[in-house]
Amino acid sequence: MTRRRTNLYIPMQKLIIITSWCLWTMACAGAVAQGEAEDSCTQPSPEAMAQAAGVILPHQPWHVANIWWEFQKPIEHFESLEVDVTIDRDVPSTYNLYVSPCGLARINGKDFYGGLQSNINGWRDATNHSRMHPGKGAIFSRWSSDKKTPVGLDNVRTAGPDCLVESAGYEGEFASVRRPFAWTKGTYTYQILKAGTEVTDGQTNTWFTCKLKDAAGEVHEVGSLRFEGADFTYWERHSAFVEVYSTEKIPHSGIPKVNVAFSWPRVNGQKPALKRAHAYYPSKTGPASPDCALIKSDGENVRVEVGPIFRRDEAQRRHDLSLKLGGVENHP
Repeated sequence: MTRRRTNLYIPMQKLIIITSWCLWTMACAGAVAQGEAEDSCTQPSPEAMAQAAGVILPHQPWHVANIWWEFQKPIEHFESLEVDVTIDRDVPSTYNLYVSPCGLARINGKDFYGGLQSNINGWRDATNHSRMHPGKGAIFSRWSSDKKTPVGLDNVRTAGPDCLVESAGYEGEFASVRRPFAWTKGTYTYQILKAGTEVTDGQTNTWFTCKLKDAAGEVHEVGSLRFEGADFTYWERHSAFVEVYSTEKIPHSGIPKVNVAFSWPRVNGQKPALKRAHAYYPSKTGPASPDCALIKSDGENVRVEVGPIFRRDEAQRRHDLSLKLGGVENHP
């Protein structure tokens, strides 16, 4: 019996081709998926969207969404503020997006704010005022009581050599610390914590430290600011906002499509009882913005959906938010 020889060369060649094609396809699919992830914020330019909606763009910065919680009463002996913020997608640093879980806070008449920015910027130190643009990061800023008295950099303490600082008066006299932090989609807790009290030249001052805690529980310190006094009262309200801003690096930022959720603020570890919560979309002042966001109640959280520019019903420029704490609805 003659044994028939099997030709394995052609099938193996086909197998190699098929395998290579499959690997190429998978690579392309991965690249497309990555591209889709990177482009999930993409919308037409603000100018194109404004033209389609028949509206005029104000100058940046744009507060596309403002949220206010009004408490039953001020909170005495302030020790800490915590707000959780959830961002539903990665926002590239090609945008100037400011997600501020601490849009405005006040202790003893002194205002501060902070949050996550897709492009922080600032000075290297007190002597080098060259503006640096390291990309994503977190910021913590305070103003003087009258917004006219300068707040020097002796009131700023950095958390590391990569931190940036600034003391200026173009938005009222303020001092600020900023630190690079490559945030992505996910949930973060923005914290302001009372630190040490000291007496310098007869003046009693207290340091407050800003930290970010990620979903894994890892804490990232941003820096500290010094406030005059030893015992502080937190005012009877709190705010958060989402902003598209302007920088030397990106003078005219696009509007990223993104959803952001803010938790009920926690002051001294507790969720203060509310009198009212409401949303506001400034169109003329505050800073003015094209209408491109919707603010919605989501249980005890507040959700901001940023998307295309549209024409808003003026009756909805300010509206109440019905929040539920422990299943009990807060009626405005």
